Amino acid sequence: MSNTNVIPAVRIAAMTLAIVCANQGYAAAAEAEAPRTPAPKLADGTVDLGGNGIWDLPYITDFATRIVGAVPRANPVVQPPMLPWAQAMWEYNRSNDVKYDPEGFCLPPGGPRSMGTPYPAEFIQQADRIVIIFEGGGHVWREIHMDGREHPEDLNPTYFGHSVGHWEGDTLVIDTVGYNEKTWIDFNGHMHSDQLHTIERITRPFKEVLHYEAVIDDPGAYSAPWTVAWDINWNDGSELQDYVCQENNKYLTDMTDDLGHPFFQKTEGL
Repeated sequence: MSNTNVIPAVRIAAMTLAIVCANQGYAAAAEAEAPRTPAPKLADGTVDLGGNGIWDLPYITDFATRIVGAVPRANPVVQPPMLPWAQAMWEYNRSNDVKYDPEGFCLPPGGPRSMGTPYPAEFIQQADRIVIIFEGGGHVWREIHMDGREHPEDLNPTYFGHSVGHWEGDTLVIDTVGYNEKTWIDFNGHMHSDQLHTIERITRPFKEVLHYEAVIDDPGAYSAPWTVAWDINWNDGSELQDYVCQENNKYLTDMTDDLGHPFFQKTEGL
């Protein structure tokens, strides 16, 4: 058997590997050359998570690709430990191109997903609370109580749940319970129950970088807790813009059900 076709294939593979390595090298060099200014601090020594600028939240469509400890870019991607119903719903959501994603209906992203929705966010930091304002996801905000209170015994389930926070050194630790079941974990169709409990850790190692990590603990949907993490870049001097998800939302007007019929039936009259 002639190997004339093998040599080009080997060369192509080698060239591809070289290009990948070069790109990774360029990325590493760019990362090394990126500004690394000491993180700003408030008068009391607490890390300032805000300032004159905004955080450019990344678009994390599939939280499974950001599981801590998983192999990056693995094929197939390692999935979180879903219970049978969560696995079935994830497969169903994938089969219809996740067209029933609640965020597509302009509902709040809720939970950790809010930190992976591709619109900027701003931190308003006070001694007794921290408020995070999100430009996207229905133009919403969440409040983190920093006054030492406990979670209420009789919680009213909400999109963002009830959050209490404290500082562990320079790390903001946020404990949240009381989520409703009206959101998804991510755009990829991972779901959760009202038993969802998250522990988020936010650090600002440099002025230009926010590191975000979240433990997703939901015994109603997953057999064990799982952790995701990513970095968020600072956009110095920028401001949040006015964004209204409901305006001209073609996602809804063009939507069809599983049988191909219009999801929202038109009515007579005005």
